Amino acid sequence: MKKIKVVLGKRSYNICIKAGMLSSAGNILKTLNIANTAYIITNKKIKSVYGKRLEASLSKQGILNKFHIVPDSEKAKSYACWCKAIHNLADFDKGKGVCVIALGGGVVGDLAGFVASTYRRGVPFIQIPTTLLAQVDSAIGGKVAIDIECAKNLVGAFYQPKVVISDPLVLRSLPPRQIRNGLAEVIKYGIILDKKFFSYLENNISKILKLNPACLEHLIACCSKLKAEVVSADEEEKTGYRSILNFGHTIGHAIEASVSYGKSVNHGEAVAVGMLCAFDIALMLNMAKERDLIRLEALIKKTGLPTRVKGINIAKVIKATSYDKKIIRGKKRWVLPVAIGHVAVCSKVDDSIIREAIKKRFCG
Repeated sequence: MKKIKVVLGKRSYNICIKAGMLSSAGNILKTLNIANTAYIITNKKIKSVYGKRLEASLSKQGILNKFHIVPDSEKAKSYACWCKAIHNLADFDKGKGVCVIALGGGVVGDLAGFVASTYRRGVPFIQIPTTLLAQVDSAIGGKVAIDIECAKNLVGAFYQPKVVISDPLVLRSLPPRQIRNGLAEVIKYGIILDKKFFSYLENNISKILKLNPACLEHLIACCSKLKAEVVSADEEEKTGYRSILNFGHTIGHAIEASVSYGKSVNHGEAVAVGMLCAFDIALMLNMAKERDLIRLEALIKKTGLPTRVKGINIAKVIKATSYDKKIIRGKKRWVLPVAIGHVAVCSKVDDSIIREAIKKRFCG
């Protein structure tokens, strides 16, 4: 088993990575000694595939458990779903002392984490991510949230899990689109922090798309280590360093908001286009080199992610960027590439440049 530590003093925790790890969840919780009761938030599809395995693992260790089912879409991250989960949890808990487990992808993790952070002013929280995106990114770092109509993740908190349990074997049940969805975040790490890792992706993308076990375990470990280092250095974005993790997300989240978080564009597809928009902005500012943009665009294409999006209302996208959480004193902060493996945070970007970059990546 690979263990990667997120170093946060008393809130430190391990990311545990191993094929078949899901069946050991009960042992891990028992060792942590945080609760004898588990409230598991998941969706119907994930429960049907992995629910019995998790339930058996918990029951074997004497951990009473209950599943709470939420919608299989971004719509699960709503006030209504949060409220329903809180009431259901209170009825189940009744003073037993409970932990909340997120069994699912980023949506489930965000909602479950927000439930855990707000119920009884905070109860222990466990992440068991079942998508590539969640294993490499959203399950790590403690950002939990729900959406409101105008913007994604606008209501939330920093609330760290007690452990992250990543089992690469669960990725086999994912459709190809969901694998590609996660690979957008994987590519992001290469651009912002590690040029060698970016080269690894270029050389191994065909094996990764075929879910080669060794490749998957390596990239999950690499991404987890990179994110752990960033979160350990700037847990709540007080220094601004953690904002580099939002490379491609300002426009990416705006694209998602413009389609009301519908299935026409998923998170990874939006982020892929958002990363290219950020590169286009950097080129117009003479910050980046075109050869690096060419490499990024080629990798995105090989991954099967889009380099442009269709049928999007550009005005809605531009408006949605104004709700970005990185805005400070009315100024947008843009995470822009300098070279592969290095980015910079800029606030002085003219709106006309942003508009031009967005238009370049939209068609139809």
